[in-house]
Amino acid sequence: MVVSTFGFGGSKLAYHLTSVMRIYREVDVETIALRGVDLDIAQGTCVSLMGRSGSGKSTLLGLLAGMDRPSAGRVMYGEIDLGRAPEPALQHVRGREVGIMFQADNLAPFLSVIENMSLAAELAGRTMEVGLSGAILDRVGLGRRGDHRPGQLSGGEQQRAALACLVATEAPILLMDEPTAELDSRTAAGVLDLVLQLQQEHRLTVVLATHDPVVAARAERVVTLASGTITDDRGT
Repeated sequence: MVVSTFGFGGSKLAYHLTSVMRIYREVDVETIALRGVDLDIAQGTCVSLMGRSGSGKSTLLGLLAGMDRPSAGRVMYGEIDLGRAPEPALQHVRGREVGIMFQADNLAPFLSVIENMSLAAELAGRTMEVGLSGAILDRVGLGRRGDHRPGQLSGGEQQRAALACLVATEAPILLMDEPTAELDSRTAAGVLDLVLQLQQEHRLTVVLATHDPVVAARAERVVTLASGTITDDRGT
C-alpha cells in the first residue's frame, strides 16, 4: 500500500486542508456546508469526525475521497490538489488510493460476498486471490458466509462484508460514513474493534464520520464539527 505524502512540521500527512469552503447553490438558494475548514490528517492515524446531521461530516468525507471539489480553499492529498486535479487523477485516487464505506448500499445485492470482494479488488486494479479472500473473510468473521448474498446476511454481517470489500481493495485510506449507525451496540463495538485492528496492523489512515460520541471516542483523535466549522479537535 503506497500513498504519496509530503512533509509538514516534521510529520507525514495524508491530507492537508486549508480554508476549505463548500457551498451548494440551487436556483436562488445557497447552502454553506463547510466554512473555512483547516485540517491536517497524519498518515496512519484514525480520526473521527463527530457532529449532528448537517454539520458537514459527509461533505468533508466527499472532499477527502475526491468525489467532490471545494468551492474555495485547498484539499491536498499528499501532493495532489483534489480541488484542481484533472478528472483522471481523481479517478486514480478514488479507484486505487481510497476505500469508501457509505451508510448503506455498499454491496451489490445480486453478488455473493466473495464476488463483491472480487469486484472491489478489480475496480481498484487488483486481482483477488482465492487464498487471500478466504483469509480476509476469516478475519472479519464471515469465513462460512462467502457464498451468501447480502440479503441473506444480518445487518452486522453486511457491515463486516462491506469492510471485507474495503480490505480487498488494499487502499491505504479508509473513509467510513456512519459505519455503525444501523447496528446494535455490541455488533457496532465488534466492527470498530476490527477496523482499529486492521488500521494499526497495516498503518492505514482511517477517517470515520459519526454522530455517536461513544463511537467517536474509539478513534485516537476526535474532530467535532457544527454548522460547517470545526469546534473542537482533541487527541492531536
